[in-house]
Amino acid sequence: MLVNFTRVTNIFIVCGRTDMRKGIAGLASIVQYEYNIYLYENAIFLFCGGKSDRFKALYWDGDGIIFLYKRINDGKLKWL
Repeated sequence: MLVNFTRVTNIFIVCGRTDMRKGIAGLASIVQYEYNIYLYENAIFLFCGGKSDRFKALYWDGDGIIFLYKRINDGKLKWL
């Protein structure tokens, strides 16, 4: 299934370093229990670990959670 992420109404950047060994359940629990945000809305949640060249994202598409993992080859993200 292709997802048009330009229609996402909210983008949440989870502050701090996240344990990047976590999968869908672990990251979803951070969103729900640490930040008290409802996961099943039109929102994408971005997580960064100790290395700034990779991030993970969660998105509810209506059927299930999409789990994205991105590692940048030449460059780094600047999380403020």
